Amino acid sequence: MSGSGDSDGGGGSDGAGGSGGSTSDTGRDDTLRIAVTGAGGRMGREVIEAATSREGVAVAVAVNRTATDPVAGVDVASAERLPELLAEREPDVLVDFTGPESAVAYAEACAAAGVSIVTGTTGFDSSGTSGLREASHEIALLKASNFARGVAALRRAVREAVAAVPGYDVELTETHHNGKRDAPSGTAKTILGDVEDVRDDLDERVHGREGVAPRRPGEIGVHARRAGDVTGEHEVLLAGNRETIELTHRAGDRGVFAEGALDAANWLAGRDPGWYDFDDVLDA
Repeated sequence: MSGSGDSDGGGGSDGAGGSGGSTSDTGRDDTLRIAVTGAGGRMGREVIEAATSREGVAVAVAVNRTATDPVAGVDVASAERLPELLAEREPDVLVDFTGPESAVAYAEACAAAGVSIVTGTTGFDSSGTSGLREASHEIALLKASNFARGVAALRRAVREAVAAVPGYDVELTETHHNGKRDAPSGTAKTILGDVEDVRDDLDERVHGREGVAPRRPGEIGVHARRAGDVTGEHEVLLAGNRETIELTHRAGDRGVFAEGALDAANWLAGRDPGWYDFDDVLDA
């Protein structure tokens, strides 16, 4: 999962502005009509490919920072055209895996057009998050750091395990491809938040260790690795009382995240304005 927009739930090039591809512009049947930003990036391409092969889904708009060659038969336009394309083609939901700055701009365009948005972009600062919150007052907005169902299972297992062994040391290691820009990953930050919610005695995140650096009370060790084309790995280590517990999730293919994002888009379509997350989809 992965991007400074290369979110763990995928990650891609910073893009916007697209055209219809495998879409029927004639009727408004039960087909889910989506827009895809960052269509030339890793995750944008995955989302388009997954959508074109899924029954009941059509790509109405595909955009990228700059226009690029068609993806899976879908034309890709410049991001500058996104507002006009949203108004013209009226997609149900926009799916975004780009960068923090562009994702906020796309959310604002969606709010103006009345189009819901699913974003797997990570790396937002407080200002970026505020921008998304503002958009969620006008449209349904679902933000997640990861769209793999296995990661949702990992998070629940981590919460239970951490609660079951109070006092154990906790270390988190995440590994992603060498092009991922934000560190630690958005998924890692989400898992860290889960741990801290359960263990209020852990209140300091220590990123890597160097020199004389013994563990102190209250620490959670955090380690980010970037190498090759690793899609995404997250491991939580609990250690104490002469035993260790390791909980790990590995994503073998970015298609996992694309499929999850489409599940989220399908669930979000037609929802009232507000802020949603992937747990809402899974719980449903």
